[in-house]
Amino acid sequence: MDSITVNNSGIISLQTFKDGFDGILSIAESGKQIPFDVKCTYYIYNLVNHESVVRGKHAHKSLKQAIFCINGSFTLSLDDGESKQEIIMDNHGVGVYLGPELWHTMTNFKNNCILLVLASDWYDESDYIREYGEFLAYIKK
Repeated sequence: MDSITVNNSGIISLQTFKDGFDGILSIAESGKQIPFDVKCTYYIYNLVNHESVVRGKHAHKSLKQAIFCINGSFTLSLDDGESKQEIIMDNHGVGVYLGPELWHTMTNFKNNCILLVLASDWYDESDYIREYGEFLAYIKK
């Protein structure tokens, strides 16, 4: 992942320590690597139809997120209403900042993919924009 060209997004590089044969430790700290205070953490795994499933398909009005692929890989598609970009998520120490008003989908899950998401607030259904046309109208306001 070289760069991200879509608005309200960016690359997040975690602090990573390689400990010889004892694995790799990656650290994500609020206010350092993560550009917001984390209030909610969730992960997605055991995708039964991993090759055909589409996750996401929404935007948020104010929520900020950091998304990581901690196992396997997937394709993250971003859309700010003007620019679109697809990013292959396969580096376990690098994630993507997803700001508000950013339509996103996740597809093409491979190799027992596990997604980790850090969010700036608790779950609130009223913050979601779940229809693409509604998203376009919302960001034009």
